[in-house]
Amino acid sequence: MTASFSRLVRFIPKSDPSKVLIGEPVDPNVDVGLTLYDGKDVAVRTYSGSSILSPGKRTETVETIARVLSPLAQEEVGTIRCIGLNYVSHAAEMNLAIPDIPTIFLKPATALADPWPAPSILPKITQRDSTGDYESELAIIIGKTAKNVSEQDALDYVLGYTAANDVSSRTAQTSQSQWCFSKGFDTACPLGRSKPQTSLDSVCLSDTAIYTGPVVASTSLVPDVSKLRIRGVKNGKVMQDCGLEDMIFTVPQLVSFLSQSTTLPAGTVILTGTPPGVGAAKKPPEFLKAGDEFRVQLEPTHNNIILRIQTSVGRVGHYLLGQLYSGQTDS
Repeated sequence: MTASFSRLVRFIPKSDPSKVLIGEPVDPNVDVGLTLYDGKDVAVRTYSGSSILSPGKRTETVETIARVLSPLAQEEVGTIRCIGLNYVSHAAEMNLAIPDIPTIFLKPATALADPWPAPSILPKITQRDSTGDYESELAIIIGKTAKNVSEQDALDYVLGYTAANDVSSRTAQTSQSQWCFSKGFDTACPLGRSKPQTSLDSVCLSDTAIYTGPVVASTSLVPDVSKLRIRGVKNGKVMQDCGLEDMIFTVPQLVSFLSQSTTLPAGTVILTGTPPGVGAAKKPPEFLKAGDEFRVQLEPTHNNIILRIQTSVGRVGHYLLGQLYSGQTDS
């Protein structure tokens, strides 16, 4: 679909903490997440609408970001669709055959989370070992209701793209044939946030939220995602680095397949799979642990996700997309 914007961000402005606004960065080249992470201001020209799904018209008002939010609110996303095993080289590293049709699993809307200072809840079930893993991913945002769409028409329904991290509990994942539980915990899908924490008597497992962008790049800005490159960097070390041309199923194929006899409402988020280099495939495995920083970079759309894992007494700090997330453990 043709969007009226190039890059949109959803945020709370410094001028009025009671408001939620959307807008476009004044500087078209600024990396919003990294700039905020560095403690610098980001100026945004606001739109008249209140949602990226209906942004309205661009205004002449310029606001400064106080806090970045997930591009979409929980009530806007519905069921989050996720694709497993969608890169040729990732299938090879896992010693799995190339699938004939997309492998689908789901995350509930409750997995979506806002950035700091909203808490990230780390379920006790994820604290039994330290097999929390990262998955750098491209996320698709559906802009208008889709059902039974063809591959040729699929991009007409796509609003834009953002970066994501499908943080996963490998222990829970490998103990079941279905992945919804191991990847569907509360705050396990940050679009614009992330970072798990643990208390002294627990180990962080899987709850780093997925944060996309936090900028949403329109299809007019990114007409062909196969020209993009996705990179996952842990503590300064590149763990994942792959061109999106390695995808087994393209964006049009995924949108068309998922819409067959199934309604994809506007606001549906589709995670498109992770490239090679996941922690579970390393020799020896390299999982997320307290003190780590993990960064997802989607280039050249200026999307960055920063994830830090810290340990403290009773609370956890989460940094994603350059924001600090305060977390807590559930009972």
